[in-house]
Amino acid sequence: MQIKERIERLREELREHNHKYYVLDSPTISDYDFDMLLKELQALEKQHPEYDDPSSPTLRVGGGVTKNFETVVHEHRMYSLENSYSKDDLLDWEKRIQRILGDVPLQYTCELKYDGASISLTYEEGKLVRAVTRGDGVQGDDVTTNIKTIKSVPLQLKGNYPEKFHIRGEIILTLDGFAKMNQERIANGEEPYMNPRNTASGSLKLQDSGQVAQRPLECLLYGIIGKDLNIADQFEMLEKAREWGFKVPTVARLCQSMTDVLEFIEIWDVKRHELPYETDGVVIKVNKLRNQEELGFTAKSPRWAMAYKFKSEQVSTVLNEITYQVGRTGAITPVANLEPVLLAGTVVKRASLHNADQIERLDIREGDTVFVEKGGEIIPKIIAVDLTKRPANSVPTTYIQVCPECGTALIRNEGEAQHFCPNDTGCPTQITGRIQHFISRKAMDIEGLGAETVELLFKEGLISNYADLYTLTKEQLLPLERMAEKSAENLVDGVQASLQIPFERVLFALGIRYVGETVAKKLAKAYKNIDALKVATIEDLIAVDEIGERIAESVVQFFNNETNLGIVERLKSYGVQFSLSEEQLENQSDKFKGKTFVVSGVFETLGRTELKKLIEDNGGKVASSISSRTTYVVAGDNMGPSKKTKAENLGIPIITEQDFLTMLNS
Repeated sequence: MQIKERIERLREELREHNHKYYVLDSPTISDYDFDMLLKELQALEKQHPEYDDPSSPTLRVGGGVTKNFETVVHEHRMYSLENSYSKDDLLDWEKRIQRILGDVPLQYTCELKYDGASISLTYEEGKLVRAVTRGDGVQGDDVTTNIKTIKSVPLQLKGNYPEKFHIRGEIILTLDGFAKMNQERIANGEEPYMNPRNTASGSLKLQDSGQVAQRPLECLLYGIIGKDLNIADQFEMLEKAREWGFKVPTVARLCQSMTDVLEFIEIWDVKRHELPYETDGVVIKVNKLRNQEELGFTAKSPRWAMAYKFKSEQVSTVLNEITYQVGRTGAITPVANLEPVLLAGTVVKRASLHNADQIERLDIREGDTVFVEKGGEIIPKIIAVDLTKRPANSVPTTYIQVCPECGTALIRNEGEAQHFCPNDTGCPTQITGRIQHFISRKAMDIEGLGAETVELLFKEGLISNYADLYTLTKEQLLPLERMAEKSAENLVDGVQASLQIPFERVLFALGIRYVGETVAKKLAKAYKNIDALKVATIEDLIAVDEIGERIAESVVQFFNNETNLGIVERLKSYGVQFSLSEEQLENQSDKFKGKTFVVSGVFETLGRTELKKLIEDNGGKVASSISSRTTYVVAGDNMGPSKKTKAENLGIPIITEQDFLTMLNS
């Protein structure tokens, strides 16, 4: 037999054994025989590097070292799921869906929500080409070398798969595997790991892939994204993924009604404790992909999916002290400092008390024994006080009246829950908080500059606002503690590189209260540049889609402040982008200004996302449901009959995709 033929046969044989053992849990070969085949392949590949294959099973043993994990922008954003905690939450979600889709029969796919580290895998021509962590949903870290060591991740697919697609899943540690890891650490005199989820997540960023290969990680897949998938629904998607070689949990169920969904939840709220993995809930998805496409996304989550979270674990502990934190906008957050307690796998020492109303409602006092749970299994919160254990000398909590950082009297605006420090230009914590927000990944994304360095620069008097960052020199930075020449160069270079950040992200970076990422994009699109925005009135701003009075007042207040105007002018002089690029402006017009469109159905020429973008780029508004304010319904194939009836009853014109394109180009 020829060497090349033997190598290819060994690879195919080992892939099949890997699939049977790690995906199907039904091995047909002993560990010893598998190891012998693997060693033979390793030896042949070493002797014949001309037959190299990046998807070879020998890569499972690791060996590659990654010093710096490259940041990669997701081709398709990784959204987070909206959470629900009750039957009523799910019924309300179903009503919202039906308002958009109309009276159409709905199926749901129910899948268990595994508690791990989210991952996006990209396959081209059946081979794994990239693995990226979720990161902030927009961009994550390239961890391909480490992911290739996980044996339930196929490096080469089987069957009839699309030419290119992305598949999403969770990297998890089995409970048994986690226990064995900790037994070994304890035997070696090392501290045990705290919980499987954090350990799985940390494993992905180990520099030595050989270490990753030693960890019993698994990858459970749940969603495919791409063009020309030839898949009609979510349940079929799971079946296809299994056929191609992915490990997809078999407990998923296709439900014909919300009653079936609730039954699935009830069963698995009990049976989950028998699983080999940690799970914290059930993910419910509208089954038909064309319905998913029509429902679309909010700024943060898909409208077509909902996570039902199982009841959180609760523990009791003592509240030692209440302290107060100042945010970058001046908002005061009371914090409960607790006697350390183990909760859902992590040691909890602090919990947010939210605001004065929450403290008063629960009558929370220092010295109380309190019940703590993790909201959504993540953020610790106090849910009640054990009054039977309240000390005899207990006194009610008096909320602070002055800022703990600068001593300024606090204010509380009518209708708002939080107290604020109004000293926005003189309160040290607000100043450093705004700078830290300015440099953050979703804002100016300045490499080489972190929160601790900002604190140090402020303390040393080198910066007092974010415009000062652009005047820093290497010579100023070198005398600072732990600042080597390379670090100083990286910081200065990172600041200069931020001059390429587009206007909408710069606007978000300014830290205007209530102006998040989505609002910043809408304002940038509506006003095109900072000069037009800073002279806008409250009435002008409210006329912009989805900009309410509270946001409008905050924007006007920001630009009425002389200090803020001075900082903005300085940033302009340094070259920060304060207008949309020529490319962005070229594709925009006011052709559809004042018009509201509802997009329904499946289209031939344009994708739904592309169609909606064209509407918004040309000044129009896209609504999710038909009302008397709708100007046009753009209808494709499979438009819901109830939507069609509603549009006709309201006298709203129903236009085709071609009609829309004609309007656009006229």
